[in-house]
Amino acid sequence: MSLAVLGSTGSIGVQTLEVAASGGCEVVALGAGSSVRLLAEQAERFRPRVVALADREKAPALAELLPESTELIAGDDALASTAELADVVVNGVVGFAGLPVTLAALDAGKRLALANKESLIAAGPLVARALRSEGAELLPVDSEHCAVHQCLRANEVLGRPDRLVQISRIVLTASGGPFRGREAKDLVNVGVADALAHPTWNMGPKITVDSSTLMNKGLEVIEAHELFGVDYDRIEVLVHPQSVVHSMVEYIDGATIAQLSLPDMRACIAYAIGYPDRWGVPYGRIDFSEVSRLDFEPPRTDVFQCLALAYEAGRLGETAPAALNAANEVAVDAFLSDSISWREIAEVVDSVLQIWSGTKADSLDAVLDVDAEARDAAARLVYQRAAA
Repeated sequence: MSLAVLGSTGSIGVQTLEVAASGGCEVVALGAGSSVRLLAEQAERFRPRVVALADREKAPALAELLPESTELIAGDDALASTAELADVVVNGVVGFAGLPVTLAALDAGKRLALANKESLIAAGPLVARALRSEGAELLPVDSEHCAVHQCLRANEVLGRPDRLVQISRIVLTASGGPFRGREAKDLVNVGVADALAHPTWNMGPKITVDSSTLMNKGLEVIEAHELFGVDYDRIEVLVHPQSVVHSMVEYIDGATIAQLSLPDMRACIAYAIGYPDRWGVPYGRIDFSEVSRLDFEPPRTDVFQCLALAYEAGRLGETAPAALNAANEVAVDAFLSDSISWREIAEVVDSVLQIWSGTKADSLDAVLDVDAEARDAAARLVYQRAAA
């Protein structure tokens, strides 16, 4: 099996290469945004046919470090252009920038192992259209959606829209992030280091901040709706600090099917690459003698307002999720650079969502326009707050 690992220098990409090495997969393409040295080290180890770099200005420096047998391509379209080279495309690109990779992989009729939730959230109708390409297949890498996929698979619901009526609800679990149990007054002065101190998962800074605001879980609610065709009233979130139960599906007869494993993203990556077969390496194996308790509690949307905003955007539909996602990316970047406070992330996103244009998601240009408009609006709001 051949792999194109795009976003290879990020957390998902690095873990994907570890899985690939253990499973004997051939890595034919690697891609990253601008991390020259790590990308060169990966190319030296895996000897791909092609390496793609989004940052064209850094391409000459990378070219000097690559094996002679590896071709370098650079520029905005470089990562997406590698999608047709492999059997499986792993999209670990961070943020909205992953959308071209998602569409290219599906248009090429490939299996897409999707860790870039933003592209599905921002352009769900376009992704659904691309998924109709011959041979195209989408397997979610997010631990929650990977879990739901397995729960639906066990009851033969996947690919059977007629059987969705048997689902009472999908329950996505959330660790609660570093601020679980805090009141709003306790979060006034939290800083970047506080938000990045995730108690369970080792992730990149953007997704870790999203976890601290529960925006990550809100985006996953929209993603679950797009992936599985279940309406928002039947998608719920429960805080589960142990991160052992990754999600659950409750059926109309009261039976609940859950997927359990230790929090290890390699298990989800291996599942998406190897489906329908199981990987031979037991990532995430649980020693139940050491699991003393499993706790669940409802999320506090009065404190973590981003979750409620995501439900609002999802129910609005069309390009509202694209506006939500764009505003959040700008706000999180501003927080990481100390331009706004943690609490102002939700305020910026809310303000942008309230002025959403109502544009339909009927073309890529429409999605790109809304994304740009939302980013501009969010940037103005950040500037106003920073200058105040």
